[in-house]
Formats: sequence, structure tokens, C-alpha cells
Amino acid sequence: MGFADIYRGKRVLLTGHTGFKGSWLAEWLLILGAEVLGLSLPPSTDPALFDQLGLAKRVHHRIGDIRDFNTIRRVIDEFQPEFVFHLAAQPLVRLSYSKPVETYATNVLGTVHLLEAVRLANRSCIVIAITSDKCYENKEWVYSYREDDPIGGHDPYSSSKGAAELVISAYRRSFFSSEKSPIRVASARAGNVIGGGDWAVDRIVPDSIRALSRGEAIHVRNKIARRPWQHVLEPLSGYLLLGASIHQAGTTCECSRPSSLCSGFNFGPTLTSNRTVAELVQELLKHWPGDWEDRSDPDAPHEAKLLNLATDKAFQLLKWQPVWDFEQAVTETASWYRQCVADASAAPSVTAAQITDYTAAAKVLRTCWAV
Repeated sequence: MGFADIYRGKRVLLTGHTGFKGSWLAEWLLILGAEVLGLSLPPSTDPALFDQLGLAKRVHHRIGDIRDFNTIRRVIDEFQPEFVFHLAAQPLVRLSYSKPVETYATNVLGTVHLLEAVRLANRSCIVIAITSDKCYENKEWVYSYREDDPIGGHDPYSSSKGAAELVISAYRRSFFSSEKSPIRVASARAGNVIGGGDWAVDRIVPDSIRALSRGEAIHVRNKIARRPWQHVLEPLSGYLLLGASIHQAGTTCECSRPSSLCSGFNFGPTLTSNRTVAELVQELLKHWPGDWEDRSDPDAPHEAKLLNLATDKAFQLLKWQPVWDFEQAVTETASWYRQCVADASAAPSVTAAQITDYTAAAKVLRTCWAV
């Protein structure tokens, strides 16, 4: 089972469509033939992948803040989406230390606003709400976190994602658990994504690209931190497959069962892709020669040093598994930047080509798919 035909002609609301992951997902949905309405704040970076792909003219582009309930309710009432992918968020751990109120308001109350607007509309709709692998109470051990492990979070960002998961679970059980409910809700938790077009400040890959482009050494602040690195297309394929699977399951989806499709899912890489920041930078330098410096700061705000995800549930229920290993993910990421830094107009063709290449690889690995 795949999603090649599921989204064609469907109305899809995508929050956070001006962001890095949102722009990649918008592009993929357009390739699949969906009618996409994006709701988000303006792009927060310059350049921005959203602008590089010319998405403002290719989707129904709405600027709005999910912290404003009336805005999101109006969009849902007017557009009547059949699918919602909720990606809008404050996505940075370190920024959450300086802007905790904004982080909680966006990540927690924004999720409440979305689910409440969907509930009040009471129309057939599948909601895939994206949180983070950092939603778990991270004890920084080698054990891989499973979907039923405790939710928590040390910092404002991580705890806001944990709180969002609690909101999603409460809404699902309180309002959408009946088989008669036209609304079905699942959540998705992904690892650390990399890929072309991420221009955010204070993230290791875009920070590295900016330094390399200027001929400067990369400043690495947390070289021993170990992360589950994966190309952005990996979790996006999981989100799309999860939505398609719920759609095909129809009214037989028993949302009150913890093991059902209407629940939380991890989408992470294989354990061999759990590498340190230093290893990631060294792999990147194989494709864009340069140097790096250790700028570790013992007084820096706390960031987790170890976090792994178990993806058995996604494999068993969705037949999802990673396609590109760590080396391939870095290769594709570096290739995107090398081509698009040299020629900014190449972004649409390079992005579409990588989606095509990923889809072809997925067809080989996931033999049951018609992606």
C-alpha cells in the first residue's frame, strides 16, 4: 500500500508551510496532485526554501498565526480540508530558552486551536500533528524510545512538544474516539532532519553551509551530542503514509486502541545513523572541503546529548522503514546546497529531482508500496 493516488485532488491544509519541512512537504503534495492551502507566519529566514521553490504562487498561501484561534477556525471552515498536516511550530531548542512563552503558546496552544477548529467544523478530516522526538522524557541512555514511553522534556521546547502530545491524546480520546466520528487524529515524532533548503540559524547543517560558503571554519558547539540524523524526506514519507493508511482504513479505524493507526508514531533512522555532531560535520566536509573548530561552551543552555527512536511500530503497522542511510542523507543534503548555492534558480528542479530519486529508492526497498 502506498500513497500515489490517495492525495490526488484532495484538499490538504498544511500549517507551517513556509518553514523548511513544510516547504518540502508542500512540494511533495503538489507533485502528488493535492490542492494545498498553507497557513503560516512569513518565512523566518533569508533565503527561504519557500521562496526558492516559488510556493506562494503554487499553493493557496495564507499568512496567519496559529496562536489566533479565529484565524485557524476561519481557514478550516472556508477550505474544508480532507487532510491536515500540522507542522507550524517554534522549532529551536536554544531559542526556547530566550522565548519560552512564545514557544509554549505556539507549540501547545497552537495545537489546541487547530484541534478545536477541526472539532467545531465536525467534517470528515484526517489530522496528522507533528511534534518531535524530543517529546519524550529523555534519560540520555542507549535505549530507544517507544511510542508508549513517558512524555516529558528538560527545556521549554522539548516540554512544549511533550505537552502538545498530551493535548493531541486528550482531544483524540475525548472527542474523536467514537467510530462514528468523522475526524481521525494521529501524531508523528521524527528525529533530527537534515536536507537542502534549511537556512535556520543555530542549526548545525545551515550554520556549516554558511561558514563553508564564506570560506570559514565551521564552529561546532556540542561535538559529542549524538542525534538520529535523517534526511527530511524520510519522516515526510512517514507522515504521508500515515495519513494515507488512516484514509484507507476508513471507519474501521478503532481510535481508542493504543496500537491503532490513530495514535503516536516514531519516524527515525536506523541505529547506524545515530552519530555525533562531529561525525556529521566530518561527513559533510567530504562533499564540501573545509575545516571545523570545537567551540564547546560549558555554560551553554542544556541540550540532550543522546536520543534514539524505536520505529518498530511504523514498520509493523505501516510497513515504513528508512530508505537513505546516514551517508546518503548527507550526500543528498550536500548536493542540494552545492547546486543551489551556485545557482539559486536551480532549487525547484533539484528539490523535485531528489523527491523523485527518493521515491524510486522507496519503491525498491518498500516492495509493497505504490509510492
